[in-house]
Amino acid sequence: MRRTPPSEINQRIAALQKLLGENNIDGALIADSADMFYFTGSAQRGYLFIPAAGNPLMAIKRSFTRAKEDSALTDIVSLGNIKALPALLAERGYTKLASLGLEMDVLPTSLYLNCQKIFSDTKLVDISGLIRNVRMIKSPYEIEILKDAAKLNCKMFSQVEGYLERYLKEGITELDLAGYLEGFSRSEGHAGRVRMRGFDQEVFYGHVLSGTNCSIPGCMESPTGGPGSSVSAPQGAGYKKIARDEVVFIDFVAVYDGYLADQSRAFCMGKLPDKLVKAHEVALEIQAAIQQKAKPGVLCEDMHKMALKMADESGFGAYFLGYPEPVVFVSHGVGIELNEWPVMALGIKVPLEKGMVMAVEPKFIFPEGAVGVENTFVVGDNGLEKLTVFNEGINYV
Repeated sequence: MRRTPPSEINQRIAALQKLLGENNIDGALIADSADMFYFTGSAQRGYLFIPAAGNPLMAIKRSFTRAKEDSALTDIVSLGNIKALPALLAERGYTKLASLGLEMDVLPTSLYLNCQKIFSDTKLVDISGLIRNVRMIKSPYEIEILKDAAKLNCKMFSQVEGYLERYLKEGITELDLAGYLEGFSRSEGHAGRVRMRGFDQEVFYGHVLSGTNCSIPGCMESPTGGPGSSVSAPQGAGYKKIARDEVVFIDFVAVYDGYLADQSRAFCMGKLPDKLVKAHEVALEIQAAIQQKAKPGVLCEDMHKMALKMADESGFGAYFLGYPEPVVFVSHGVGIELNEWPVMALGIKVPLEKGMVMAVEPKFIFPEGAVGVENTFVVGDNGLEKLTVFNEGINYV
């Protein structure tokens, strides 16, 4: 297993400590598993205290043994109850905390109320934005893992053609194809879990859709939705049989060693209508323009405006980024979670920085099918550098 090296952990903690100091916050208490993994190298259940200055404390409920194996931190203790935290901090000299930062974007209310009781003389403040800002810039170490995730997705997409050729005549369903691709990816190291930030946000591997199912909106903020297998899981592949002369649209998230690569491709057994072929070409033109112009210093909002303008000028603007309910972004950050910062959307005046990693997804969703692409890029000095590779044209089988 790949474990996060001490230099990475120290660098990440130092970056958060700098922001804590600049915002006059005495310390951070981290509980979310994604943030725990990022700052400790372990996703075991517990709490991480990061002071504005000084050494962090990792207090683990379960499993203490695995946390000790996984993490490069030196001060790791077993914790029976969160009520013991103040005493543990006091032993290390942290007796008076005027303010304590929490991940209020994901923290359960019950845990927040517990923290109010336990740290009754401390002001609790939201540091979720500070954490997401630190995580927004990826290190060379993280980018290498993201490249491995991208390779996993490339292997998965290479399986689609052969599977369709062998089994389409037997009337396979979207769920049949999805199950095969998910199983293949799992055997190649896919973690089997796609992390998303926020309350009740989830996706299972991705969306494998065909024909008219591509335009069924879902509960997730995504251009495609799909029917899902039931009303309790209303997104992704359904029981529809895949047919010839229609789009098979695959939006898949590879997860490898904790990091994600998001990618979409269009396939077809037969021939597609000229309208869909033309719209796919426009999507590639939009991607190319963003890839060239998205350099450090460029505002995220400006990239979204450019994409909207190009889509409108093509005559397909009404179908851009979703139909009948489009999403409001053309790109989103990826890393440990699928919906990281930054986001290319109207009103997002965040300047791009070298090391940001983003999934750019110019897609057109028509009632009869979806076309377009999605690739994961890293912001470089001269534009976006592509991490995910596979034929970007419509893949005819």
